[in-house]
Amino acid sequence: MIKSWMVIGGVAFLVALASSLITPSDRQWFRHLQRPRWLTFEAAIPLIWTVIFICGAWSAYIIWEHNPGTGITWLMMGFYLLLEIFTIAYTPVMFRLRSLKVGTIIGGTGFIICLLVTFAVVPISIWAALLLIPYLLWSPIGTYTTWEMIRLNPQDA
Repeated sequence: MIKSWMVIGGVAFLVALASSLITPSDRQWFRHLQRPRWLTFEAAIPLIWTVIFICGAWSAYIIWEHNPGTGITWLMMGFYLLLEIFTIAYTPVMFRLRSLKVGTIIGGTGFIICLLVTFAVVPISIWAALLLIPYLLWSPIGTYTTWEMIRLNPQDA
């Protein structure tokens, strides 16, 4: 029998594959952008997001296991999926459009979605809500960094 954590993890992995829709010219565009001097942790960002995605999937698992298969639980899974889609869309959409402004908007929207999901899951499970805190802490940093890069790269706003 397939376990719920396997399905949640599998869906998260499949959505994450969309981040591979980046071409070499997209990567080159981003690599040549100026970054804020204080951005000394860029190499750690993939690890940070990996931890955030694991926490998010774990949060979704807790919510599913609390009341599996009900309409409200399916609705919550839809919100978790929407959050992941916005989070994953940040890189390929920003790179493809070559627009830091679009990246900032997507990043900010992801934060708002996560905030709404967090408030929605608090009554169901405090642990599920706590697992979303890494996203709520990190997302504004990433969004602010992208916004700051607009000032440094106005031609790529």
